[in-house]
Amino acid sequence: MKSAPLHDIGKVGIPDQILLKPGKLSADEWTIMRTHAVVGADAIEQAERDGDRPVEFLVLAKEIARWHHEKWDGSGYPEGLRGEAIPVSARLMAVADVFDALISPRVYKAPMSFDRARDIIRDERGRHFDPDIVDAFLARFEDFEAIARRYADSEPGTRSATPFAFAPPVSAP
Repeated sequence: MKSAPLHDIGKVGIPDQILLKPGKLSADEWTIMRTHAVVGADAIEQAERDGDRPVEFLVLAKEIARWHHEKWDGSGYPEGLRGEAIPVSARLMAVADVFDALISPRVYKAPMSFDRARDIIRDERGRHFDPDIVDAFLARFEDFEAIARRYADSEPGTRSATPFAFAPPVSAP
């Protein structure tokens, strides 16, 4: 709960003209955007070193920040980890992050319906996402939808931007 909100902290190091771009990112822009995972993990690691004592939630936050864009099939970034080599914390965050990105407005897209977001995540089972985590997500989908509705800034379909509103599109160039 404390670690997940830091998943995109590395985006503070990404230029606004990339974060706020209303269209698709160019290959060069996408290369820069992808650095946010390592930048974020490095920033959290520096915070750990600067602290007076260990802070337990930063250990998970660092894992999540670095590896939440890895994909089950090995096609993700920054390291191309595959399957169970991806920390469980990052595999969980991957599903949560994509679900939020799909149902939230972005500068480059309108929010999707909950059903469409569910179907996309289901279809990426075993490719983008850990099959067991997708199965758990689908089994409790109504709970995820209820939580999203509860914490939405407005009615679904008209939600205002979330704190992580500038996540890149699900499919990269």
